[in-house]
Order: sequence, then structure tokens, then C-alpha cells
Amino acid sequence: MPLIGRLKSYLDKNGVDYHVSYHQRVYTAQEVAAAQHVSGKELAKVVMAKVNNELAMMVLPASCMVDMDKLKMLFPGKMVKLAREEEFQGLFPDCEIGAMPPFGNLYDLEVYVDNALAEQPNIVFQAGSHVVTIRMAYRAFANLVQPKVVDFAAH
Repeated sequence: MPLIGRLKSYLDKNGVDYHVSYHQRVYTAQEVAAAQHVSGKELAKVVMAKVNNELAMMVLPASCMVDMDKLKMLFPGKMVKLAREEEFQGLFPDCEIGAMPPFGNLYDLEVYVDNALAEQPNIVFQAGSHVVTIRMAYRAFANLVQPKVVDFAAH
């Protein structure tokens, strides 16, 4: 099943209000934000990190970048680097590469959210495709995913 069907079913089952939108095919988080007419602060982008060879999902505003010094401080004594696409593409068979939603819990991954994104009332994110996004309340997202909210982005 394509992710959008599975994700909508998951959100419906949990009584979450959300809105699905479609846009032209774009690939970068900033392009998605522009196509959806939302602030880069509200658009959640997913970056995968490797922590001692284990993958972790890092979710931050599209307007930010991962600060590697901050990221390494979150995992003292561990080898930390950003994962390459070929290192994680097999984990998301129902998603186009680079369009994973921030629901790492659906893939048995730890999810870390930058505190700047957690301050947003609503978030928008890619829903497994480069043409589909979902908008929902951050609070509903956090209730479902239970992410660790930390500071790892350069704002």
C-alpha cells in the first residue's frame, strides 16, 4: 500500500484532523514550502542520522539546517553522522526517496524533533511522495509519534 493510504488510515484511526494537499513535483524542502505557500518554519523536513550505525529520524523546520556540533552533543561518546540516501532507502519501501514523513514510529525509528519545530502550532510535511503533503496540528503529531524534542538545528 502506498504510504499516503497507510498514513491517512493511521491518522483517521487516531481521530486526528489533517488536510492533504497536492502540488507540482518538487524535491527540496524549500521548494515544497513555496509550492504549498507555507513558511519554512512550519514545513517539517526529515533528515536521517546514523548514531553508532543505528538510524535515527531527525525532524526540523525546512528553514533550518542540522548543526553537526549540536547533534554530536546529543549523543556523547557515539559516532554520529548524517546518513546517505542509499543507507536508508530500503527502510521506506512505500515512500519516494527523500519524501519520508516524520512518522518514524511507523518504521520503528527513534524520532528527534528540533525545538523550533515543536513551537509551531501546525506542521506541514511530505507524505511519502514529492507531490503530496499533509498539514496537521503539531500537538497531534507529537501525541502520536512521541518524539524527543531537542536542539540540533542551526536557525
